[in-house]
Formats: sequence, structure tokens, C-alpha cells
Amino acid sequence: MPRHGRTVKRPFKRLPQGPNGGIQLLLIHNVEHLGKQGEIVEVKPGFARNYLLPQGMATIATEHHKRMVEKHREKLRAIELEKLKSYRDLADELGKQSITIEANANDEGHLYGSVGPHEIVGALKEAGFSLANDQIRLDGPLRELGLYTVKIHLHSEVDASLKVWVVPTATEDAPAAS
Repeated sequence: MPRHGRTVKRPFKRLPQGPNGGIQLLLIHNVEHLGKQGEIVEVKPGFARNYLLPQGMATIATEHHKRMVEKHREKLRAIELEKLKSYRDLADELGKQSITIEANANDEGHLYGSVGPHEIVGALKEAGFSLANDQIRLDGPLRELGLYTVKIHLHSEVDASLKVWVVPTATEDAPAAS
């Protein structure tokens, strides 16, 4: 209600409410734990206004947008299947790989630091694979020498396994004669 004859300007446009009180949006991209491209979802207003809409991951689900999606649903399915196939091929390729990461360790095999996603992504980049740190799924940092099987999350439906060898750093010094 305006005070003193002035109109109150809202900083944002009112978003249309869905049947459950949330905001109905049409997903432009796949959003993990929410839905796939082309689906209509209902989310809380803050999530819509602060994340999905500004990031370009969704748009307001108008009748026009719904008709457009129905028209292009087959194209979207074909594109999604093609992406899924490329992710599966990448998963197969990663499954055949074995990377080696050198780390400083004591005589018992405990690392002085740890090996985390950053080091694994760096080693994969040297092998010709481009992945992000958040795609590497570790139970915790690797703190001992040895062979580990690391899970790599490529897509909501595709995970890969990668063999990671953590080996001691090669020293330049020759062993001392006693």
C-alpha cells in the first residue's frame, strides 16, 4: 500500500505462482537434483530469482514457452542422447586411463600433505582430459601412497572410474654409502 501518495516500486517483476505456491519454471539446461532440459518444475521464489533465472538455467513457464518445448522435444531428446553418448565414451576412455601423482611421503608411506581433486585434475589435464575439480568425487583426501580408484561424475547418469597411483617423489640424491 503506498504511503503518502507515493507509489512503491518493486525491485523485481512478480513471478507467476504454481499450484503449490512456488514458481513454475521451464528448465533451459539440466539442473542436477531438480530436472532435465525442457521440464517444467516448481521451485521456491528465492531459488528462481537468485539462481535459476540469472544463471540462464530456466525461464518462466508461459504457454508460449510450453508450446515451443513440445515442438522441439524430439530435437532436445536427440541432442541429450548425443551428449549422453559422448559422456559415456569419455567415461570408457577414463576407465582405461591410469594416472600417476608424485607426492612427498615418509618411510611408512604417509604423505606429508594430501592429494585432492586439484592434483588429479592437473594430472588429467597433462593426459589430455579437461575436467573440473567438482567432478572428482573423493571420500576424503588421499593421504597415503598406493593405488586408488577415484569416481568421476561426468553427468547425472554417467560416472567414470579412474585409477590413480600415488607414488613417492623421485629424489635426485644418490643413496649414501654406509
